[in-house]
Amino acid sequence: MPIDSVAGDKFDAQANTQIVNNNAIPDGWMGLDIGPQATEVFSKVIEDSKTILWNGPMGVFEMAKFESGTKSVAEAVVRATEKGAFSLIGGGDSAAAVAKFGFEEKVSYVSTGGGALLEYFEGKKFL
Repeated sequence: MPIDSVAGDKFDAQANTQIVNNNAIPDGWMGLDIGPQATEVFSKVIEDSKTILWNGPMGVFEMAKFESGTKSVAEAVVRATEKGAFSLIGGGDSAAAVAKFGFEEKVSYVSTGGGALLEYFEGKKFL
């Protein structure tokens, strides 16, 4: 779980924001992106990985105020891939994020099958 979040007072591109610890999001606010501490921790783990399965953006990347965490994680995936890691991006939202930031050709594989991909890795048989 992320250490901190970028909280917004509404689900809107013009929302007021604040960085808060994840266990201290104020009433009436919502976590709409991972915060800078979480971004640093997640990025370090990703960059040191040899195999990466990414399913799900870090926040509401469609809004500029809340894209930083997702973009930073995508950049970490690209850096790890450049160092030889295998990176599989799974799910429509994750695929859309990678495309938004122009990284589709900089990762190993992009699939729009998110939930199905995870079920496959769990061992579920598909007909």
